[in-house]
Order: sequence, then structure tokens, then C-alpha cells
Amino acid sequence: MLKLNQEQNAFALLPKIVWEKSGWRVITNRAALSGGGVGENATLPDTIKPSFLELSTKPKIVAHSFNASEMETFLGTKDDGLGDVMKVMREEMGKHHAEMINKMLLGDVTTVAGNNVESIDRVCSSLSEEAFLTAGDSDIYGIDRSDATYSWADAYVSHNSDTDRTFTIDMLDTAVTQVRTNGGNPKVIVTGYDTIERIQQALQAQQRFMGRELVVPTYGGVKGIPGAEAGFNVATYQGIPVIPSKDVVKDTISRIYILDTDYLAFKVALPTMYFESGMSKKDPFGINYLGDEGLFRTMGELICTRFNAQGKIRDLK
Repeated sequence: MLKLNQEQNAFALLPKIVWEKSGWRVITNRAALSGGGVGENATLPDTIKPSFLELSTKPKIVAHSFNASEMETFLGTKDDGLGDVMKVMREEMGKHHAEMINKMLLGDVTTVAGNNVESIDRVCSSLSEEAFLTAGDSDIYGIDRSDATYSWADAYVSHNSDTDRTFTIDMLDTAVTQVRTNGGNPKVIVTGYDTIERIQQALQAQQRFMGRELVVPTYGGVKGIPGAEAGFNVATYQGIPVIPSKDVVKDTISRIYILDTDYLAFKVALPTMYFESGMSKKDPFGINYLGDEGLFRTMGELICTRFNAQGKIRDLK
């Protein structure tokens, strides 16, 4: 049997939160930039408050169906030794379903989501990146990224106007520092296998090395739990786990995302569920042929509640 890389690391690492409301509020401006001192016996200052804006979006439905004829089911236990065809298909299609969500989450900023789940690349965008994209490509949750009044929705984006440049460790250091300066606390770095190798090569030239950390994928994301038997070792940079995925957008080499998952999550309206109908359920009329049909369905969306706590490095070679 052909074995494929069906890794879905981006989907696994994102915290999963319950869809309670379709809207959320973001602070777009501070209450004041300075001041607050009051003189002795002076009257109270005028009241102030930060500016709030409500964003909203609907959940997306992701569905994948498959089938097996009654003949395939019968021969699976005879000629080819596959066994229970629907069981095998359930296992493979369950992986495929998660992998396709992973691909959506790691789509290019230029690929408008439509009916698909939004992408990390689109969340991690800014006015300066929008300047060399097709107008509207990076707009998200009703935010017009070409409008400077939405500058509060800018993630940190290190780019070279869509012209690839040689990766340096300084780029990564600057991005991590900038996200922290903005008030974020990076929980994970996501990039491709090729870029991880490039980071390691750059560090070795400086006689520096990436650390290692034991992490465990849970429903709430990838978290380090020392000593947990179910964990696996990943590289770390400045103590931040570096998670690879084959689906990260490539320029010459893969882009890099510096993410604070306190403000970035997959919001679940309806969790992944499996449905089946057909001969095995004694209902061939439901699918109108002699066989079985299965369906995986997930309803949710990628939600970011603080953009400047996220970062991206693109245009790399």
C-alpha cells in the first residue's frame, strides 16, 4: 500500500475552543497615549476609554465523503485481503479530512478562503504586505488591510516585496523580538522542513544549536509536558517549539510563522463527526445504491483576537 505523508501539525497545535458567539471585540486604540497626573485638590479628569470594534464571522463547514460498493466490501475479505473495506477507508479518510483542514490553515495569503477555513498566512498579514498583493487578498473578518485606519490589525510581517532574499538568523531574532515588543508571547514557530534545516545550518555556522523539547499534541494545542510518554521531541529556538509542516507556503524555501496561540485558535462550532449509511446500516435507499457511504464533517473557523501578537517571515531563499 502506498504510504503518504498525512501530517497535520498546524491543525494539531492550534488550541480548540468552543464556538459560543460569532463575534468578538478587539481594542483598536488606547484610552490615551500619555497623561493621568492630577494636581492637589484638582477636579477629576475627564473620563476616557479605549476604542473597541466588533468583528464577526461565520463558521466554515468542511466535509469529505467516500463510498464502497457491496461488491468491493465482499471481495475485500476474499481476493485482495484488504479486509473490512469501510474500516480501512474510515481510517484513511479520517486522516485525509484532518490533512485537508491543515492545508487550508496553511494556505497562501493570496488565496481568499471562500468556503474554506481561513489561513494563518492571511491572519499574519499587514498593510505593508497588502501593498504588493492584489487588492483585497489579505482582507479578513471584514478588515480592509489596505486601509491605514486598520493598522491595529497588522501582524508583524518581514518581507522583501515578493522578491526572495537569503534567510538569516537576524530575521528570526528580529521577528521574535518584535512580536514580544508588541505584547505577544510566542508559543510556537511553524515552518517547513526545508527552512528548519536552513535555521540549523545558520546556527551551526555560529557554533550555536537549536534546543530540544518534549511536546504532546492535545485538544488545546501542542504543549510541553516533561516526562510524558506520549510526547515527542521537537527543536526549539529561544525556548519556542519549532513545529514543521509540509503544507507551509514556499517561496524558495518555506515561510516562518511566529504565533501566540493565546490569541489564535481553531474555534469549533461542531466537532469532527463521522456519519455512515447504506447496506451495513440496512438502508440502501438512503444512498440509492448497493454499498456504503461515509462522511466526515467539521464545522469551525480560524479565529485571531490579536493580530500584532503574530508574526511572519516570507520571501526567503
